[in-house]
Amino acid sequence: MSDQYKTREEKRKLAQKNKKQKKQSKGLIKRIAVILLMLCIVAAVAVGGVFAYYISTAPKIDEKSLIDPISSKIYDKNGEIYTEIGSETRDYVEYKDIPKLMEEAVLAIEDVRFYKHHGIDIIRVGGAIVANITGGFGSQGGSTITQQVVKNSFLQSEKTIKRKVQEMYLAFQLEQKYSKEQIFEMYVNKVYMSSGIHGFSTASKLYFGKDLDELTLAEAATLAGMPQSPNNYNPFNHPEKAEKRRNIVLKAMENAGFITAEERTAAQAESLTDSLVAEDNREETKTKYNAIVDQVIEEVEELGDYNIYTDGLSIYTSIDPKAQELMETILDSDKYIAYPNDKFQVGSVFMDTKTGEIYAIGGGRNQEVARGFNYATDLKSRQPGSTIKPILDYAPAFEFLQWSTYHPLVDEEYQYSSGQTVGTAYSSYKGQVTLREALYKSYNVPAVKTLQEVGTDKAGEFVNRLGIDFGEIYESSAIGGVKKGASPLQMAGAYAAFGNEGVYTKPHVIKKIVLRDNDTVLETAPKSEVAMKDYTAFMITDILKDVMTKGTGTQAHIPGLPVAGKTGTTNYSAEDRAKYNIAKSQSPDSWFVGYTTNFTMSVWTGYDNQFENTLGPNETKIAQKVFKAMMQEMSSGVDTEDFKKPSSVVELPIEKGSNPAAIASEYTPESQKVYEYFVKGHEPTKTSTKYEKLAAPSGLTAAYDAEANKINVSWNYDSEADVEFEVKVAVNGGSASTLTTTSDMSFSMNSPEPGSTYVFSVTAKSDGMESDPASATVTIEEAIAEEEPPQEEEEPAVPEPGEEQDGDENTDTPEDGTGQGNEENTDNDDQSGQTDEGNGNGNGNGNGNNNGSGNDNGAEPQSADESDEVMNTILPFYIREPFEFRFKAA
Repeated sequence: MSDQYKTREEKRKLAQKNKKQKKQSKGLIKRIAVILLMLCIVAAVAVGGVFAYYISTAPKIDEKSLIDPISSKIYDKNGEIYTEIGSETRDYVEYKDIPKLMEEAVLAIEDVRFYKHHGIDIIRVGGAIVANITGGFGSQGGSTITQQVVKNSFLQSEKTIKRKVQEMYLAFQLEQKYSKEQIFEMYVNKVYMSSGIHGFSTASKLYFGKDLDELTLAEAATLAGMPQSPNNYNPFNHPEKAEKRRNIVLKAMENAGFITAEERTAAQAESLTDSLVAEDNREETKTKYNAIVDQVIEEVEELGDYNIYTDGLSIYTSIDPKAQELMETILDSDKYIAYPNDKFQVGSVFMDTKTGEIYAIGGGRNQEVARGFNYATDLKSRQPGSTIKPILDYAPAFEFLQWSTYHPLVDEEYQYSSGQTVGTAYSSYKGQVTLREALYKSYNVPAVKTLQEVGTDKAGEFVNRLGIDFGEIYESSAIGGVKKGASPLQMAGAYAAFGNEGVYTKPHVIKKIVLRDNDTVLETAPKSEVAMKDYTAFMITDILKDVMTKGTGTQAHIPGLPVAGKTGTTNYSAEDRAKYNIAKSQSPDSWFVGYTTNFTMSVWTGYDNQFENTLGPNETKIAQKVFKAMMQEMSSGVDTEDFKKPSSVVELPIEKGSNPAAIASEYTPESQKVYEYFVKGHEPTKTSTKYEKLAAPSGLTAAYDAEANKINVSWNYDSEADVEFEVKVAVNGGSASTLTTTSDMSFSMNSPEPGSTYVFSVTAKSDGMESDPASATVTIEEAIAEEEPPQEEEEPAVPEPGEEQDGDENTDTPEDGTGQGNEENTDNDDQSGQTDEGNGNGNGNGNGNNNGSGNDNGAEPQSADESDEVMNTILPFYIREPFEFRFKAA
């Protein structure tokens, strides 16, 4: 409907409606504004309340804390203090003695508006953001010098709102109590300058051998740039980083108007290293357990927000004083090891296999300085040799390809993809070998082939899980040819995962840190992570146990201790051998890494200058000896369990030489069996038929030929194979003995013993196989003489009654006519010569000496001589004892 047709009433109602809607909209906006305002007020009150609480709990300004840094206490595994860090002697310099050059360098990089603010510089906070963008990162910090003095004196270094609020409040309070000059003096003397020292004056003498007023512009700028990250900008240890930081300071000085562009350019052109104190003349203080303390300091610095030298930390560690002392004794004396000379170096780590906690570190032999080069933790430029094979080659093969410990590999002349021949440490190639043998004997070619099968990407991925980055992996990396090496600390951590069922824990010495307020506890121990399957860890471990007993690590073997380990020896390139006239038998590095279920230890040995000093064949064994001395001593009296086979692994008897693997049959000789491990579900199912059982001989008979006095044995055998038969006999239930091995199917045994039972067995044999034995039994009866008619002979005289007879003095004649007497019978075939004696009844005289009297069927008794004569008459053939003879008197 158009407006011209609307009534005046309709127009009025429409206007009222629009007015009401506008009023409602304004009311809603007003309510929202009120709510937001109230929320802001509540937030402001809350924040103010929190800030008020933070301020009320801030520590009091203490003059002693302003002057001296608060040392940190380090506790050992038993909870006892064994050293403090931060209480070192330092040179103190008053404000009037601080050179203007040094002051300007500090102000330019740390707090250019120091003399204009009251402890908190709001402009500097915003300016720091701009300066970091335009002048390079780190060109300016957000905290004032006053705030840094407060932080180093009273507060922890954590980056929290509470600390920042308290820091600003105390900075303002400090500015009210002390002058700018006093605060600057505090800063110059308190600040930590790496190498265990505090203050610019001490640092000037340490790094440049000069007093502060003798420093050049470049040197002053170097020192001024260190406080931001003292250890990273330490010119001794990191000259390149220190020089880069120096140049940032010089640019800041130019921007502040302290120096000209020409002066900056000239200072930047100076060589930092040339201005440093010569290495031979550097003086540093030795710290108790310096190698292990190095690691404590490193781990604190990795946290980023804490200063072990000034924050008064209570640091609880896993350090075992007994283990550390033993480590130092092994490295620094000849009690355990006969070292070739004082230049020979060792880097070693001894740690807990399960937790990753470090018990002891050998940072080097005969170390005289604190925070010097630590061969256990800083050594990352040397190649690991064959200790790389388990972690880069074979473990990934188990992990990704589910290979077995038996997996066949061929050691043969072989080339990389580039055409270069893979070297071998042996005089000849070994042909087909198992993965087990390839690893424990450390063959090179099988290792390269294994890495190629796994793939370099997968292998690199696997080793990264163990806390090591070798950089880009090449085929030659399989035997240790990597651009980025690994330290003994890193190698110990990697191998410990094998002994911990595949679980990796980063090696660490700090368990927790309690801050100065005694309320804040930092749990610093790293979390454990599964790095590999349990079958991978177990199968690698089982092979590395063989390294100790029949492989390359026998010098490290500890009888009775279940321990696994791997050797590693590096080689010089052909070019280096020619350039430095080094024999092929010499090596630059030698390693040994081993572990039990309790402890893991990694050892590196070598020289600083690997071309000036080399390791001979005997010196390459020292790493194993260091391991053995430490591990044997620390394991003494400690219950050490063997490594447990997980349910994911199957053990099977495999027939030697079978390819693919075949299960040994029940007929496979024990000498042809090896027992190997397989990933469950990937084990072989085929049983070998190589040693099938032969059929047993049939129709076996054994018969006695009395006339020839021998036993004839014969049998049948239906086979075209080249078969031989082993004939055995057992007499009278005794053990069987071999009579002969023959290709015939008959055999005769001469002169068997009458009265004996013979059990003959015949076994068929061919090409290592044998049949069940066939058997037959034969018993040789004792011979019995047949009765024969008497011969015509003169009747022997009959003695008168009472007349004495030959033989026993027995004149009584039994009424039944039987004779009694003593019988002594000697068995001439009895090798023991045993003689049987006894009384017996007999009809007549027995063979041998049988004396007695009696009548047989009324016959007259005869003398012994007469009886013999009659016996010889009626027995025309000879019969040996112990036959029993029956006969009638003639």
